[in-house]
Amino acid sequence: MLSFLLAASASLTSLPATARPEPKPDVVLVHGAFETAEIWRGVEAALRHDGYRVLSIDLPGRPGNVAPADAVSLTVYREAVLNVIGKTRRPVILVGHSFGGMVISSVADAAPEKVRTLVYVAALLPRDGDSLLSLATADPGSQVAPHLIVDKANGIASVAEDARGELFANDADAGVQAAVANAVVPEPLAPLAEPIHLSGALASVDKVYIHTARDQVVSPAGQAAMVAATPVRKEVSLDTGHTPFVTNPAALVAAIEQATM
Repeated sequence: MLSFLLAASASLTSLPATARPEPKPDVVLVHGAFETAEIWRGVEAALRHDGYRVLSIDLPGRPGNVAPADAVSLTVYREAVLNVIGKTRRPVILVGHSFGGMVISSVADAAPEKVRTLVYVAALLPRDGDSLLSLATADPGSQVAPHLIVDKANGIASVAEDARGELFANDADAGVQAAVANAVVPEPLAPLAEPIHLSGALASVDKVYIHTARDQVVSPAGQAAMVAATPVRKEVSLDTGHTPFVTNPAALVAAIEQATM
């Protein structure tokens, strides 16, 4: 009997261990210009429901993270995100919307080992030396410039109230457009014209681009031109304007989850 038990024990220990599913990566969400982390509320809830740990960041210089406009820069934005992802145990899925593409690019260039995949949502996808200003100037389909209000004395920029809804949520009804317009905040001016400095490390980081086919802020042609200049692993197109997290959050969540695979 003893010899039988020993043999049975040996055979059990030789069986392959049951494979445990790999834990889902953390998702870190970075908003764009004239926005706060509140834009991600619906996306956060859906991703958490699907088993992801989600962190959203208020960049310095807005109501959720107050800082003087003249103290804000791309470096300050980068450090704010690095501080968050530095506390995660595994490389993250780093998602940036619009101007947030500049920020996540800077972060990944500084710490590529902390980023599993960059997800650009209707976002700026810069090369070394680009700025929001230079990329916007190169995008004739963008309709923001006529509605931009620059307050140099206070170091901020804003978007005319009567244009916000149509610009950011042209694929939505009047009620949603009004809600989007009310959520727009002033933006520190200096980072919008500040060139990004990339060392080359960004090139090695996995990238996915989520296009927004009706966008009037970063136009579809502008998005395509940036992806042509900096190829990405995967592209997804949503039939929305600039704010899919409001007008079609389910499709955006699905696209972000595709990027994790």
